[in-house]
Amino acid sequence: MPSVKTLMLIELATAALICLDPGHGTAPAVGRQTEPIGPGSPVTKIKDGGGAPGEAPVALAIARRTRTLLLAEGFRVAMTRTAPGYEGGNIARARFCNERHAALMVRIHADGSADRALHGVSTLVPAYHRGWTDDIYSRSLRAGRLVEQEVAAATGATALGIVRRSDLTGFNWADVPVVLLEAGFMSNAAEHARLESASYQGRVARGLAVAVHRFVNQS
Repeated sequence: MPSVKTLMLIELATAALICLDPGHGTAPAVGRQTEPIGPGSPVTKIKDGGGAPGEAPVALAIARRTRTLLLAEGFRVAMTRTAPGYEGGNIARARFCNERHAALMVRIHADGSADRALHGVSTLVPAYHRGWTDDIYSRSLRAGRLVEQEVAAATGATALGIVRRSDLTGFNWADVPVVLLEAGFMSNAAEHARLESASYQGRVARGLAVAVHRFVNQS
């Protein structure tokens, strides 16, 4: 007879797929191409600006560690990219998660700034936009608050707060709840070193896994 914990994990695995989206990694020739920031929008953005120096491999490493933890918890996990290269833009990333009916799309990034003293984590969520994000706004905001809280707690990093963004293609094309974690500043030397360390990546991943678990259980 399966234990209660086992039955709970089986239920989660059949009910919840988490979509992890490690940022960037697109080849420059593709990344410079443009795409509309939302369905029917005349406003376009490039597919991939490249990110902060060193960001793409850090995002992928954190995503892989997060996947390992979520799979151990019984979740199903899909990743928009599992290797350094990526062929699409942010519409393709959103559609990848939409098509899998993800319970949550977690976009993983790291920040950069001309002010090299800046440090800490922030969590971006979609701004409310009727016809684009109105159907996912409240759930995304709830997920974002959990991600910010749990990643800051797991890492000891300064929590810089929730940022609502109306200009992110990966948000505006999403049909599932979506958040974007800025896991720290690659432009800050001390934080850059932490973000490249396996131990710190593991702490970020643990924070994300706890946040995902809380979000799914509260849904």
